[in-house]
Amino acid sequence: MVEFRVSFDRIILQPACPPSTPSGDSVPPPYVLLSAAVSIDGYLDTRPGEARLMLSNEEDFDRVDSVRASVDAILVGAGTLRADNPRLLVNSDTRRAARVAAGKPEYPLKVTITGTGDLDPGWKFWHHGGDKLVLAVGDAAAAKARANLGDLAFVQNIPAENTWPAALDVLGDVYAVERLMVEGCGTLHTQLLGSGLADELHLVIAPLLVGQPDAVRMLGPAVYPGGPASRLRLMEARQIGDVVLLRYAPKDTSTEPR
Repeated sequence: MVEFRVSFDRIILQPACPPSTPSGDSVPPPYVLLSAAVSIDGYLDTRPGEARLMLSNEEDFDRVDSVRASVDAILVGAGTLRADNPRLLVNSDTRRAARVAAGKPEYPLKVTITGTGDLDPGWKFWHHGGDKLVLAVGDAAAAKARANLGDLAFVQNIPAENTWPAALDVLGDVYAVERLMVEGCGTLHTQLLGSGLADELHLVIAPLLVGQPDAVRMLGPAVYPGGPASRLRLMEARQIGDVVLLRYAPKDTSTEPR
């Protein structure tokens, strides 16, 4: 991982989500778990401006809730916040109570990443659940995020070079995140898979066909590790009602069928 000096943009009037002090010891980056639901033809949603496409079902929503409860932080892109205005919570009272009993915060740390700082303080993301963290890429984005959000979140400046290794180092070293769940945004999934930084992929296939060339795809063009012939290891395939969950290990690849 790259080395860089961490600087804090602390904008909380009352302490929340206090970052830990780096000990000087090497801390491994978080285990990165990507989560997405797509149509059979690989779309996350219909074309921009249309009503949100419901890909999953109640049973799978509950599975996602259990995964959220198991991690230290949940990350979504600022584009997902703009498009969907999610709260991003652990909804089960039982699961939240189990987290507290285990000495963890009731909710995982909620994280978003932005290259502009153009974040609306009215979004539900800031007003529900536990602590919030903004990873702002560059000084200008950090300054704008601070101005927009006031005391709603911590803002952490991330360098524009080697952004993802730097972001993961900060989450591990400073915020003690061991397991990170990344939801929703195709851009983030593309970047993390393309950079070889994703440890696990949860891909739910819904029985829908979108067929719109301008709809939102899960993955975009990238130079993926190993190239087109690289086969990810399948960890699990499970039917959940009318959808199918596929769990892959992106770092465990082969050029031969297994």
